[in-house]
Amino acid sequence: MKTDAPFWDKIAPKYAQNPIRDVAAYRQALARTCSYLKPDDRVLELGCGTGSTAIELASQVAEITVSDLSQGMLAIARERAASAGVGNMQFHQGSVAHAPEGTYDVVLAHNLLHLLPDLQAALALVSARLPKGALFISKTPCLRESRGSAKYWSFKVMIPVMRLLGKAPTSPVHFFDIPSLEAAIEAAGFELVETANYPVSTLGRYIVARRL
Repeated sequence: MKTDAPFWDKIAPKYAQNPIRDVAAYRQALARTCSYLKPDDRVLELGCGTGSTAIELASQVAEITVSDLSQGMLAIARERAASAGVGNMQFHQGSVAHAPEGTYDVVLAHNLLHLLPDLQAALALVSARLPKGALFISKTPCLRESRGSAKYWSFKVMIPVMRLLGKAPTSPVHFFDIPSLEAAIEAAGFELVETANYPVSTLGRYIVARRL
């Protein structure tokens, strides 16, 4: 089966060098995530990329397992974790459909859900990895929130062009709006604990949901 792994492998070195676009917003979301973590938590991050967020959170929990489709991204994550002296991080290569087995106290998915071919299947898998009362924390671009604007139409036009040029993954990018995304998470067996945009003007929806 064809996957987007070669695309992410190819861009991994450049991706790793890109600075965070909005450091204040990133730090705000990171602080909110830290507020939900406990020292004895076992955490799974899906779509970890080069591991920056997991490395930031590792000192707050007992163990964090990071998973990504791309071996290239994971290689950089391993190097970064070693350089940072992080010793409680486990690495797993595979798609969300082949995420690590077992149960976790928290599952993270940042800037991932809009790139997955089957949101419902992914949310069902997350639910299966979490016992009752455990948390799913995500941040997702809700591109449909900008509909009617120049930004929205630039996304609509540029994403297919970039895909043709090999500068975007081949899988479709989903244009979620906030209500439909939150409804999908609730339908998968979660209650919403916190939802916000950091900052308010961003299209990224930060969601904390508890497994029912």
